[in-house]
Amino acid sequence: MKAKAGFLSLAEELQSYILSFLTCRDILRCTSVCKALRQTYTSSSELQYIIELSGQRLLPVPNVVDDTSISKRLQLLRDKAHAWFKFNLHSFETVSLPEELSSVDTFVADGHLCSWEADEHSAVIFPILPKPSRRQIKRDWSPGTLCSVPHATNLDVFMDPAQNLLAVVYAVPGGPLQSDETVYIDLRALDGDSVHPQAAGRTLILSELLGFNTNYVKLKGFEKHIALLRRQHGTPIALGTSSDRMWQLQIWDWQNSTASNCVLSDTFLDLHYEADISFLGNNRLLVVTDNLKLYSIEDMSQTPQLLAYFLLPFTLPNLECLPMDNIQHSSEPQMQVPQMMYTSDPKNRLLCITSSSRTQVFIISTRIFFDLDGMAGATLIPWTCWGPSNTRIFRHADPCSVHVSGNRVLQAFPVHEPYPIHTEYILHLMDFSPLAVANRRGLGRVVKEPSTIATDAPRESLTTSLPYVEVVLDKKFGSDVSQLDDIWADKDRIYLLNANWERGDETCVLCDTPQSRWLEVVDV
Repeated sequence: MKAKAGFLSLAEELQSYILSFLTCRDILRCTSVCKALRQTYTSSSELQYIIELSGQRLLPVPNVVDDTSISKRLQLLRDKAHAWFKFNLHSFETVSLPEELSSVDTFVADGHLCSWEADEHSAVIFPILPKPSRRQIKRDWSPGTLCSVPHATNLDVFMDPAQNLLAVVYAVPGGPLQSDETVYIDLRALDGDSVHPQAAGRTLILSELLGFNTNYVKLKGFEKHIALLRRQHGTPIALGTSSDRMWQLQIWDWQNSTASNCVLSDTFLDLHYEADISFLGNNRLLVVTDNLKLYSIEDMSQTPQLLAYFLLPFTLPNLECLPMDNIQHSSEPQMQVPQMMYTSDPKNRLLCITSSSRTQVFIISTRIFFDLDGMAGATLIPWTCWGPSNTRIFRHADPCSVHVSGNRVLQAFPVHEPYPIHTEYILHLMDFSPLAVANRRGLGRVVKEPSTIATDAPRESLTTSLPYVEVVLDKKFGSDVSQLDDIWADKDRIYLLNANWERGDETCVLCDTPQSRWLEVVDV
């Protein structure tokens, strides 16, 4: 009687092909079954590429034509992960900011420096040390050119260089009162004044909100979504000094429709607390107020569906939800618009919530917002059930700077020294991806032990334990006349915004606004 042919009798290439249909976890389980399957894995670049992508919390981009071999892609992926911890901070290029941007809020997006001056109603975007393979957009909107509507007031601007998108929200007076104003959102191409070629129309239609406060407007976007967060004027409460305030959020699928029934509204009671939002991919939205409310926005024809309600251990005054960068890499650097080979997994990124003072920083793994296990939307999920193992909280005596990119965090820690004349900062690089924690290859320090911070409540503390790998750089930033204003990171570079606060005359007195600012750009 002939013996039955088993899986191990198949050719190694066929074994590898069959295993490639399994999940990452199941592939790793198979490698522990026997030496033969372990050998199949170690000799297969395809299987190792699957594990590397999953371990770095990345997803392959479908339908991309690429001639790069799998083994080359695997090596590039590993090299890029290691370069995050091995770059030379003392080797950088300097980009001086124009004088008109010395005291203006700026941010870095897709290799561009973007700036919006609310008081002057002006904006600027330009590429930072551009590479030939990247799209380059350079525009300078002088006062009055962002919006051509007479007597209009610009309220906020959203720029997305990756999609060549400019969104401007503005108000047009219709009467003597602020509540008589009508609000519009215009969509245009960043590199021209025409309507964006992928937009359903030039102007988005807003729902009514009585008593709208034009002093509180936030315009945010992520891929196909644009959202406007605004607030009503407060109505005094008879038995207190705070105000009952209503906020409203409207979301558009701007590529498919100018109208939207996807509207949320709620109230918060304290003047000192704000609302903010974060898109978790294209189907989920997190509303951050005194707690976290998770909504499904899969059906844009209706009000977002509440999926879960996560309680925070304490409230953050004037909180800010930092935008989540989308890590994308290409193996074709010579293309004018490179094809992306892999992208961040929205189910496994990091969310960063900070107080306005930047003394408290919440780093949260977004996986908790997808592993709901049938929880009802009306159910309140206590902090103790979700927070400690999915979060790291950092608390500083002085304001810090922080930026999140995929599963990596760049954070400038204040240096605590006795009787400081000025605040100095040291950069901490952190990688929260499971593969970095499990296989750091001698790079950095693995932090698995819980960390505890004191809260404002007497004799109370908070412990969190989300693991990460950390490298502390040896260069200090800050002096008696200059300081580190902000930091950003993307897949290729780290950007450090510095400011000179010294007055140029012989009195040597510090100014109220910086005399100059410049970027130090470090290749990773």
